Amino acid sequence: MARRAETIELAVLGLLHEGPMHGYELRKRLNLMLGWGRVLSYGSLYPTLKKMLKGSLIEETTATVTPVTRRPRIVYQVTEAGTREFERLMTEVGPTAWEDDNFDIRFAFFGRTDMEIRLRVLEGRRIRLQERLDRVQRELKMTEQEVDRYAAELQRHGVESVEREVRWLSDLINAERSAGLPPPAAPPAPPAPQS
Repeated sequence: MARRAETIELAVLGLLHEGPMHGYELRKRLNLMLGWGRVLSYGSLYPTLKKMLKGSLIEETTATVTPVTRRPRIVYQVTEAGTREFERLMTEVGPTAWEDDNFDIRFAFFGRTDMEIRLRVLEGRRIRLQERLDRVQRELKMTEQEVDRYAAELQRHGVESVEREVRWLSDLINAERSAGLPPPAAPPAPPAPQS
């Protein structure tokens, strides 16, 4: 649970760099970012927001009264300490950076990250997935005769999904490396015709 809270904190800090947001908007944007398989409830979001308020990473402001509720809407915005924490988290390149729970969130904010850090995170993720792929492929070969066709098909689907992500990561890594190279020199001008 602590790791999920850290992931939510990173996502909230990243989103609030785009501008102040109220809780409903934050939850909606986080759910889009986390994907359909990991829906975020208010029961997870608001304790994280309270912790972040206590740590002075974000602050509350009051927006105008909404016509429906007639109550002021609380809006959250990132503080200077929150900006520093976001930058610190985005420069970490250890195993947590490429684990399933954290990678997608970090990737969403790669535009604010140095190319060298992006490459290290992408390469770490690819290595982790390649290790997982090798293990699953070995297990699939051992169990194909022991399981029914539906279980084997589910395993094959998992292998194909990981293979697809490894190819995607390889393409991203190659693109990052190509972007980091100086542009090729212009070809020499053709010689002037002699008269």
